[in-house]
Amino acid sequence: MATVSKTRNMIEGFVRDGSFKWLLKNKNPFHEEFEEMKASPSAGNNWIHELSPVANIVVRRCSKILKIPTGQLQDIFNGEATDAIKDPSCYARNFLEYSCYKALSVFTQVSGYMEDRKFRRLTFDMMLAWEVPDAASQPTNTMDIDEDASVGIEAFSRIAPAVPIIADVIVSDYIFEFLTASTGSRLQFSTFEKYLIGLERAARKLKSQSESSLLSPQRSERGERILEIDGTVTTQPVLQHVGISTWPGRLTLTDHAMYFEALRVVSYDKPTVYELADDLKQIVKPELTGPWGTRLFDKAFLYKSVSLSEAVVMELPELKGHNRRDYWLAVIREILYAHRFIRKFQISGVEREETLLKTIFGIIRMQALKDMMTSATPLSFEAGLMFNACDQLPGGDRILETLATIHLRKSGTSGGMSATTMASSLGIVFGKSSEIVGDVSVGELTPLEKAVKESRSTYKMVASAQAAVDGVKVEGIDTNLAVMKELLFPVTELGNRLVKLYYWEEPIRSFMFCLVSTYVIYRGWLSYVVGLMLAFIALFIVITRWFSRGREVDEFRVMAPPPMNTMEQLLAIQNAISQAEELIQDGNILLLKLRGLLLSIFPQASDRFAVALVITAVFVAVVPMRYVIIAVLLEEWTKYSPMRRSSTERLNRRLREWWFSIPAAPVVLEKVNDEKKKKLISPTWPTSWF
Repeated sequence: MATVSKTRNMIEGFVRDGSFKWLLKNKNPFHEEFEEMKASPSAGNNWIHELSPVANIVVRRCSKILKIPTGQLQDIFNGEATDAIKDPSCYARNFLEYSCYKALSVFTQVSGYMEDRKFRRLTFDMMLAWEVPDAASQPTNTMDIDEDASVGIEAFSRIAPAVPIIADVIVSDYIFEFLTASTGSRLQFSTFEKYLIGLERAARKLKSQSESSLLSPQRSERGERILEIDGTVTTQPVLQHVGISTWPGRLTLTDHAMYFEALRVVSYDKPTVYELADDLKQIVKPELTGPWGTRLFDKAFLYKSVSLSEAVVMELPELKGHNRRDYWLAVIREILYAHRFIRKFQISGVEREETLLKTIFGIIRMQALKDMMTSATPLSFEAGLMFNACDQLPGGDRILETLATIHLRKSGTSGGMSATTMASSLGIVFGKSSEIVGDVSVGELTPLEKAVKESRSTYKMVASAQAAVDGVKVEGIDTNLAVMKELLFPVTELGNRLVKLYYWEEPIRSFMFCLVSTYVIYRGWLSYVVGLMLAFIALFIVITRWFSRGREVDEFRVMAPPPMNTMEQLLAIQNAISQAEELIQDGNILLLKLRGLLLSIFPQASDRFAVALVITAVFVAVVPMRYVIIAVLLEEWTKYSPMRRSSTERLNRRLREWWFSIPAAPVVLEKVNDEKKKKLISPTWPTSWF
């Protein structure tokens, strides 16, 4: 019994010490601090009645970091904030944001803060408190919040961008969507902590790469930092294709350029520089590769610039998919777009360093998210990088313009910290320090946030419209032709009616149309007629919309053509190609005959053609343009009238005979004998690995 009693006392001691906390599921993370605050002698002074219990605890932590009492922190806020920010309806949330931004700006200046679990817990608890900031939004019982508590996108987008490496205003929504893809759009602490650990690992990797001696002669002049290296593992090679030569090697990306070092027997060759910072009209896009010049494998990207005589293709083979290529393509474009942004808005000095660091932080975030990527949660690299996202979002140019106008701002109610200060705290040396604060502000949206919000709302409409477009796409030439025929049916009917009028199949209508058209042109009412037609179309749209309110859109029904087997499809394609070839031949003959007339290769025909041009020129020069148009209209519209039909047929016959009598200008096809390029001696690596 003594042994049992001793064991019981030992277990109770462990429980009191908290050694078995991991066994207690749904443990409230705020319970101990809440009890500590109640037991504190200064609890009344440190408790802010406008705030919820969770918000009070978070503000208390912030005051400890800032090393000032909670009451004093509130007095500072009341003195600095405007009346609109101190409005009672939003006072609690605004004061909470103020405290969080101030505390984060101090906490993140400590070296190695990303490794501290207290920082990760504090940042997440700030988001929890942001969702329930005032006393009315949460009951006094803090046990309602457990370890599995989660936060929404609004809390994440207000707190996370205050730390530039965690999120950026432009891409914070996508980062949240990726992190919560499997948890119903609610972010849990375990996922958030895993993300921050990945960020710390990626930042440490960046620091070690930049401090290494790799490419130091090339990097030293501009102080370039190495962002990514690939091709050092034999199972994941990088192949460079230049012309017909293929070389394996090591691919290195810095914040200014891309370097490729060809692999020799025991070492790497001198690196080849592919510039990204200078304006060389660079083009970086996906490319297909394959053996003997075939285009089979979608695992490469192409780099082209005016400094290169021939485009370079970098292949990143892998067994399944093309994630390696997509990642490299996105980060290379991010560096390229960042320098284009710097050149366009002439950004220099500290602002230039800030821009490049934001780009580097975006790549670090992609590296962390890439480690969390699974088949169930694919990662869009372009959507998670700031400049790539601006290139894709509607109104992205306005976002960049807003970003370029952000200058030094007073501290006051602004939140966050500068990217350069963040870099120094992570151990990344980048020029001199900066006083530029983050892109968030207490109690209101910054101009950048407003531009991003407007762009994303437009993007949702564009995405919805594009989804509708993708849904109505059909396959097969015959099916698409049938759909087009039905869609153009009103236009076809209008054309048929005009043809009937043109050929005077209904003489009375043709005469009235000719008379009215002539009178309109004579009185100069043509512009009014066009305006009236446009107004009628607009009125038709409004009336249709009014009577269609509340009703579903009627589907456009098309009679599907009979299915075609493979042989019928091949014959149809061959027939279409033959018809296209005939049209091209007729067009070439027309151009060659005109060439012969203009160059007087056939003098008799050219003389007649020149006389006709002179007569037309004199007529156009002497007669007012209004009467010229009337004359042309009457000439064309009355050609097939009963009185002129026979003479028109004779005239057309004579014109055809004259046209057929003109031979085409001679053409000689010369075959260019290109000298074959010398094939470089390369190791026995296959052109495409997979």
